[in-house]
Amino acid sequence: MTPNHNRTTLVSSIRIAVLAILFTLASSASPLSADERVRPKAFIDGEGPGWREYTGDDFVKVNCDDETFVWDKGHLKCTGTPIGVTRSKNKLKNFELVVEWKHLKSGGNSGVFVWASDEALTNLKRDQLPPGGIEVQVLDHGYAEQYFKETGKKSDWFTTNGDVFPVGSSTMKPFPPVAPNSQRSFPRKELSKGINEWNHYYVRAINGEVRLWVNGEEVSGGSDCQPSMGYLCLESEGAPVEFKNLRIRELP
Repeated sequence: MTPNHNRTTLVSSIRIAVLAILFTLASSASPLSADERVRPKAFIDGEGPGWREYTGDDFVKVNCDDETFVWDKGHLKCTGTPIGVTRSKNKLKNFELVVEWKHLKSGGNSGVFVWASDEALTNLKRDQLPPGGIEVQVLDHGYAEQYFKETGKKSDWFTTNGDVFPVGSSTMKPFPPVAPNSQRSFPRKELSKGINEWNHYYVRAINGEVRLWVNGEEVSGGSDCQPSMGYLCLESEGAPVEFKNLRIRELP
């Protein structure tokens, strides 16, 4: 074997190693492939390196009363009044989120806002929700039941199993199935549990793409979100709701 051959082999090995590293880095900051969307249970449960628990110290009041959101370590109790939000202290861009929630009243309404901008939260008045951001819906089944009683028909513009949609001036290309108004991503499966039962959300928000897993399975989401950086908000919208085990893993 000649010295030139050894040198060529070494260069080829280095090139392969560099390409492997670049591929790994690119994959960590890219939307998931079809196979990768089947997330390991550890990720869905917010376990492993990089995860940290969010508590009341990580949030600030926006336009609610002091008693609207009450934290007890990792457990948050929300009265639902007045309507409004609490937001994270810091902005987030690429991250994974795990949170459990349950409604305490039939027809309860709430949500998790992703990438709410400064403009959407500045000078927000009492009983207002941010006019911007991507909402991951947190809605009790009783809301749809009441809608049916009032209208005599099943809703074709919302579901109670994990809709994802842009709010106000924000935009998003929803994943199918898509609501008739072309704005909401409807869930592919109906997996949400009812009143007084804990539901588990795993949200992956990266490079302007949001994906939602409900109780362990991916159901909805969207791409091309604008904005794609901002605050995480928890919503108070008229009914008591509780959150717990809120964990964040920030990504490159």
